[in-house]
Amino acid sequence: MSAFISSSWIVERWFESFLHVSLDSSLFLSPSLHPSLLLLLLSLSSHILLLFLLSRPVLLSAQWIPDLTTSSPAVGFNAKLAVRHLGDQLKDGMADGMCSSVAMRRLCFCVLLVSITCRLSLSQDLAGTPKQAEINDNITIFTRILDGLLDGYDNRLRPGLGEKVTEIKTNIFVTSFGPVSDTEMEYTIDVFFRQSWKDERLCFKGPMEMLALNNLLASNIWTPDTFFLNGKKSIAHNMTTPNKLLRLKDDGTLLYTMRLTISAECPMQLEDFPMDAHACPLKFGSYAYPVSEVIYKWTEDAAKSVVVAEEGSRLNQYHLIGQTAGTEEIYTSRGEYTVMMAHFYLKRKIGYFVIQTYMPCFMTVILSQVSFWLNRESVPARTVFGVTTVLTMTTLSISARNSLPKVAYATAMDWFIAVCYAFVFSALIEFATVNYFTKRSWAWDGKKAMEAQQPKKKDPLALSMKPNNTCSAGVNYTANLTKDASISTISNSTTIQLKPSESKAPDPKKTYNSVSKIDKMSRIVFPVLFGTFNLVYWATYLNREPVIKGAE
Repeated sequence: MSAFISSSWIVERWFESFLHVSLDSSLFLSPSLHPSLLLLLLSLSSHILLLFLLSRPVLLSAQWIPDLTTSSPAVGFNAKLAVRHLGDQLKDGMADGMCSSVAMRRLCFCVLLVSITCRLSLSQDLAGTPKQAEINDNITIFTRILDGLLDGYDNRLRPGLGEKVTEIKTNIFVTSFGPVSDTEMEYTIDVFFRQSWKDERLCFKGPMEMLALNNLLASNIWTPDTFFLNGKKSIAHNMTTPNKLLRLKDDGTLLYTMRLTISAECPMQLEDFPMDAHACPLKFGSYAYPVSEVIYKWTEDAAKSVVVAEEGSRLNQYHLIGQTAGTEEIYTSRGEYTVMMAHFYLKRKIGYFVIQTYMPCFMTVILSQVSFWLNRESVPARTVFGVTTVLTMTTLSISARNSLPKVAYATAMDWFIAVCYAFVFSALIEFATVNYFTKRSWAWDGKKAMEAQQPKKKDPLALSMKPNNTCSAGVNYTANLTKDASISTISNSTTIQLKPSESKAPDPKKTYNSVSKIDKMSRIVFPVLFGTFNLVYWATYLNREPVIKGAE
């Protein structure tokens, strides 16, 4: 009897575990077991249990059966119904205290139904999920491939060492260009810098032709030691992760892309400033490997290897009119090296300088010539015009130079300012010349005017020797003569006659000078010369092609 109870308890526990395992579909989706293998185990277990139940009666406890529907959340709807039906049958049988033959048949049928339902539910769940096993197989394959490639790989040695020259193909995509600094003679660009080379040590065979690898792998393989010859400062972007891309083809070809911000030198010749144009170079190459070991080439032809985005130009004072690419060889004491060069052609916008410098200079010269139309006696007004315009031109000349590097030669703007300064200064000198030759009128004080008109006094005795002499003088002068004692002794035969026409003194008034001949000539000569200068200046600089120095 004890053996029967023990066997019944074992079968009960085994059946409970079997139902939990069978109904928990999440276990079947474990990546460590294949679904077909689980289905086979489920089918065998259900048939073994069915044969065992048919061979002998077993006392089962139905207390745990209702809990199966709630303990396994992954159980399908059909499986739950089958389990509940099985529990109801067992409860009915236990109510009578024994398992009749009818109850045994029902029990066997329910076990078979549970097995079939679980298999159908599992098939539906597997049909609705990705092929996890295949994905896991690919991951495992590529993990083994990478481990095998890096096993024994020495990233200190370049590809093809001792056999052939390593060829690096490059191209540049410029996302933004600018700003450009005239005072520092440098420019800044943001680029995607791409390099491609072949490393036969990294050849592989797998289900995919190209692998997209993490940028951390770049530290485990050999990469070119590229540097920028004319770069002042370069920044590799690391937000939010290092902006690098690494691709590996099955033939060992690698694509390595980085996002960089580069500040590079741009030599400028400013003789034609501000109507000038420049070619800003970007030079790069291998730092340590000569041409006998590493050579650089453009990925495509020169016109397509350097590309600037349509909205990439962020320049306020320049137009980006084009770019070219080329190569050159440089010779040093360590050997011959390949240098890749990209030139960006810039033409300056003149609008800012017309408003800030040219127009003020033009208006200052015109203002200085207004003094030619003022009266030459207006000394304060003409002095203010001359001195103010000279000081204004001096200020404009200093401010125009602040936006340029301290070069030793004169620019086109310097020539314009110098000529304008000469016109302004000449207007001041012209006024000084006119003022020097201006005739001064007598001051009106009532005394000097009379002295200018009275004749010189003669000896009274001489008047008595000449009869019928006449003398014309003013009223005051006649009065003084009558009071003189010496004149009273003059003979009666001698008389002094005053002409009526000369007895009245003229009314002294201020006199004004006529217009100076120098002013008359200056009113014509100065505008004509300044207009001729402007015509020649603008025709010379605007109609000729800009001379771009430094470009090949």
